[in-house]
Amino acid sequence: MEERVWHKAYDAEVPPSIDYKEIVLPEALRRSARDYGDVAALVMMGKKIGYRELDGMVDAFASSLLELGVQQGDRVALIMPNIPQIVIAAFAVMRLGAVVVMHNPLYTESELEHQLNDSGCKLAVCLDLLVPRLLSLREKTGVEKIITCHIRDYLPFISKQLFPLLKRDMHRKTPAAEEVIEFTGLAGRRRGELPPVDVAFDDLACLQYTGGTTGVSKGVMLSHRNLSCNVQQLMAWMFDVRGGKESILAVFPFFHTAGFMAVMSHSVFRGLTNILVPRPEPATVLDLTLKYKPVYFPCVPSIFVGLLNDERLAGADLSFIKGCMSGAAPLALETIRSWKETVGHDIVEVYGLTETSPLCHANPWRGVQKAGSAGIPVSDTDCRIVDVESGEQELPMGESGEILIKGPQVTRGYYGRPEATAETIRDGWLYTGDIGYMDDEGYLFIVDRKKDMIIAGGYNIYPRDIDEVLYQHPKIQEACAVGIPHEYRGETVKAFVVLRPGESLSEQELDAFCREKLAAYKVPKLYEFLDELPKSAVGKMLRRELRDREMKATKES
Repeated sequence: MEERVWHKAYDAEVPPSIDYKEIVLPEALRRSARDYGDVAALVMMGKKIGYRELDGMVDAFASSLLELGVQQGDRVALIMPNIPQIVIAAFAVMRLGAVVVMHNPLYTESELEHQLNDSGCKLAVCLDLLVPRLLSLREKTGVEKIITCHIRDYLPFISKQLFPLLKRDMHRKTPAAEEVIEFTGLAGRRRGELPPVDVAFDDLACLQYTGGTTGVSKGVMLSHRNLSCNVQQLMAWMFDVRGGKESILAVFPFFHTAGFMAVMSHSVFRGLTNILVPRPEPATVLDLTLKYKPVYFPCVPSIFVGLLNDERLAGADLSFIKGCMSGAAPLALETIRSWKETVGHDIVEVYGLTETSPLCHANPWRGVQKAGSAGIPVSDTDCRIVDVESGEQELPMGESGEILIKGPQVTRGYYGRPEATAETIRDGWLYTGDIGYMDDEGYLFIVDRKKDMIIAGGYNIYPRDIDEVLYQHPKIQEACAVGIPHEYRGETVKAFVVLRPGESLSEQELDAFCREKLAAYKVPKLYEFLDELPKSAVGKMLRRELRDREMKATKES
């Protein structure tokens, strides 16, 4: 790769370009089973599954899928939280040369219906709670078989006995149906030797659906090359991680690209121990962190915010953590500052999209962190900033425009949507739809989403600028600004705010605070206090959901 200004900011151990090993994900598991056989691959509520044992379970489940008719190229739906079964199933599907289709278990029936039909899945593996939903979709989709699993399946004996009593909302007896098969019966024993399957590096490995809450979601096609190269880019970036000796907290959901690549696949490549977090709530995350002492701590912004509001954090010894990482959504500057003061660690901010597998930018792992920056392009990744209107004129350093990305981790396109692919990927460059700028050292600063920009009275307003100011208020825990229709200005700004526990704040006080720190045209004209803000499964603020709610209320008034 040609020399770029940001290469000067790389850690000395990180190469601008990588000699990639053409190893697909299921073969990486085979290698870790050989090299780290007795090392725990997965830990869940005290239950440990070693790499050799995990590899055997994957072979057994792959054999069972083969008997059920799954062939190379077939799509298989996985609808689960972070439990051992999602890892076993994902690697078994890929070992057969089939395609993993990840679905958020919180999706509505209509969202699942669209994605199952769009991908053409005939078999689904899901949590028992979702079996009734899948059965109701049989006549509307092509799903013929359902494999059900229980969150208690791989727990230690005592926990398994108590779990249905303690977690009634996470356990349900599987409905009796001919189409429903128990997971443990398929992964528990080998059904003869698994025939070898030639899985090529450029074969499709995974379909990851974007969005789903703001219109028709699209299936992003990620090949084994995309995922393997992105893992190797992350491994080069986090150069001091020790395989077979260290652990990582699996807060990112595996059904999301960040969890699929940066936690699940990265751990398997490297032989790390995954501490599974089925329900990523701040209190649970802190409990597991204090108990298992994971060395690497990747979380979404909402978890960092929640942890800072846990009174136990200030007195906790987290010296065992070697690195904190935040992704999936922008991290407020105030959160970064508070975390450093309370815990003593910097948070390495990263940036990526489903279409980039997802990592494309990161602050240097052991180098210069720039608060508020998404970092610099990782190895073999190029970045340009172009004008928003035409998307063709490259802009100078410091000027905001649309962010374009090129690299081996960029998707080949959207499944079955050639027009959307042609619109998003042009001459090998991914048009991200994000607005940002680069400073003179190549550090990227995200301004906002192109579609989230507010145009009020002729002014372009980026809601993240307002969010940052709101987060500075000592009584505010979370905040989100949106543009809503306005008869005179076209749009105007409304701010949604969640206060810290026990605090009170008037609209007048908040308005006065904003007027001190924002240009007059950016100051919100409306405020609303909520108990919580809508978020995606990975903690990303659903700004559009708030905006859509306001649009609906405006039409009905």
